[in-house]
Amino acid sequence: MKTVYEDKSMIVCYKPAGMAVQHKSVRVPDLESEVKSHLAAAAKGKPPYLAVINRLDQPVEGLVLMAKTKAAAAVLTEQLQSGEIQKEYLAVTEAGVSGSEGMLTDYLIKDGRTNLSRVVPEGTAGAKKSCLQYTVQSEEGYDCGSGIVHPAAGSLIHIRLLTGRHHQIRVQMAHAGMPLLGDRKYNPEGRQDRPLALCAFRLRLLHPETRKPVEFVAMPEGSAFCVETRS
Repeated sequence: MKTVYEDKSMIVCYKPAGMAVQHKSVRVPDLESEVKSHLAAAAKGKPPYLAVINRLDQPVEGLVLMAKTKAAAAVLTEQLQSGEIQKEYLAVTEAGVSGSEGMLTDYLIKDGRTNLSRVVPEGTAGAKKSCLQYTVQSEEGYDCGSGIVHPAAGSLIHIRLLTGRHHQIRVQMAHAGMPLLGDRKYNPEGRQDRPLALCAFRLRLLHPETRKPVEFVAMPEGSAFCVETRS
């Protein structure tokens, strides 16, 4: 766990792939527990308040936003629900993708027994509309601001998530014929020699106190992303 930003109202952390944001077992390390320990040490024993605002699936790496006060949690949760918090991802596909950009709109339904989601026809009971925009980056790579990211396979895809559904990016990309590298759930016949190639690399939001726009960026660290960091 790395702290990307912290002030008195919120903290933004980089979660590595494989770590859960929250875990039911106290014996298994998770991001929330690590951040609480960090805050407790700074508060000299006073129990810290912490609320997770955006969650990532365990195999996904990237930025997680947490509130350090109840007031900040209320403001940030409202922003999340209204779509004011913009979440952008980098992904690497199993194979090359033709075309340059697109919008995916599907209806997804979650199966609680298998912990999988699937695309279903519009009007299916329980289905939720799911939208994302994607752009295929050039072979020269993508400039994240502090370095250049190249795909280790397939194509590097920049994704802007417009809704927040269970496994949304992975389901929609696979359904559109662009399965992600290392996705054992939705691309089980694909290569299994790399972790899931999906990183939540950018968050844009309004600061809960100043209400001014702020942006946070993290370079992906997974082996599917070949990163050249600026000196």
